[in-house]
Amino acid sequence: MEKAEQKEWNLWEIYDDTQLQELEKLNEAYKAFLDAGKTERECVTEIVRQAESAGYRDLYSMDAVKAGDKVYATWMEKSIALFHVGSEPLEQGMNILGAHIDSPRLDLKQNPLYEDSGFAYFDTHYYGGIKKYQWVTIPLGIHGVIVRKDGTKEVVSIGEKEEDPVFAVTDLLVHLSSKQMEKKASAVVEGENLDILIGSRPLAGEEKEAVAAQIMKLLADTYHIEREDLMSAELEVVPAGKARDCGLDRSMVMAYGQDDRICAYTSLAAMLDVETVSRTSCCILVDKEEIGSVGATGMHSRFFENAVADLYEKLGGFSELKLRRTLARSTMISSDVSAAYDPMYTEVYDKKSTSFFGKGPVFCKHTGSRGKSGSNDANAEYIAKLRNVFDAHKVHFQMAELGKVDAGGGGTIAYILAQYGMEVIDGGVAVLCMHAPWEISSKADVYEAYRGYCAFLKDMK
Repeated sequence: MEKAEQKEWNLWEIYDDTQLQELEKLNEAYKAFLDAGKTERECVTEIVRQAESAGYRDLYSMDAVKAGDKVYATWMEKSIALFHVGSEPLEQGMNILGAHIDSPRLDLKQNPLYEDSGFAYFDTHYYGGIKKYQWVTIPLGIHGVIVRKDGTKEVVSIGEKEEDPVFAVTDLLVHLSSKQMEKKASAVVEGENLDILIGSRPLAGEEKEAVAAQIMKLLADTYHIEREDLMSAELEVVPAGKARDCGLDRSMVMAYGQDDRICAYTSLAAMLDVETVSRTSCCILVDKEEIGSVGATGMHSRFFENAVADLYEKLGGFSELKLRRTLARSTMISSDVSAAYDPMYTEVYDKKSTSFFGKGPVFCKHTGSRGKSGSNDANAEYIAKLRNVFDAHKVHFQMAELGKVDAGGGGTIAYILAQYGMEVIDGGVAVLCMHAPWEISSKADVYEAYRGYCAFLKDMK
């Protein structure tokens, strides 16, 4: 619901007791989702589990689809699209919620294991935009897969259980860091120094690289792999530990990967909970947004388009023209996080056009940087329709930009879907400490975003 004038208000003051109970229940489920999905592969596995529990079936395993059916399509275990077929013809377009499930992290290089001065390390290359100094001296876990030459696969998850070991990037002790402290923040820790410490105990009887040999023995005993198998592995280094309530009042969530799994989860929850739709609803959750939406599992790939084509074929009436019309007539909320106002860093925010905790989902007419470069600039007519839908469902929202003009910027998948001619706007949840190992969000905003996405799927025309 819009506010005609700027005044202090907060969602916590508006919710009744029933809504507050729903809020807490949703956020507990959200934290569990974050714990289950620390990589894009883990996210897709958890999404499929939840979708099948809600009655969704694998599109590629079906011969035919009809109105009312709920289906999903995955690609390379890293991206997924869910469809709830409406009573109206698909050619009239879809209501689409889109988000990404990859997050900034460290990736192991393809020849990662080495030994230096009695320490064993895994060599890494950072993924996405990070402040490198934030990743030192914190507990880290390793998640991913190792694929052998015969195609068999080992799933790896180390560091999340209480009995698991954790890993770390070391830092220079303050007593010897006088020159380090004079460096710019971007150079305090170099990218090539983000290697993780994984061992210091030599293997008995080995004379050369005995610590690395001990690590390989442990990997062989546990995962039945050889050193060369690490060449065909995707192992991601992420902060170890569970999502937690933040604040004495437990009003916030602190966790890794909330950019953009906070929008992915609320979109998924809305998709699974909306029982009846006249217009076909869709939820697309993709990989690689943090590095430009590239590759076979990013939004620039043809995965989504191919999935819609497959859906059309199984509805019994595919044609290229119908596919094009469907995509052009669709409406979308490109769900991605926004920068919440932080009073510790007021110099980069325009307080009149920024997002705040406790005021609901954030709509950004445009993202990009400088002169809106790289942005999808949403149409005024579409924004007016969204206002009408959200007001009808008493959903509170805010309109904002990502910081002051020329202070920086960022992009989402919005402009990619807009290339089909569909109406798209950026709309997500405000977070603090975006792209840090641990990010912070408001539980109230998680709940209100979910309510907004439900309203969009039900009534957007």
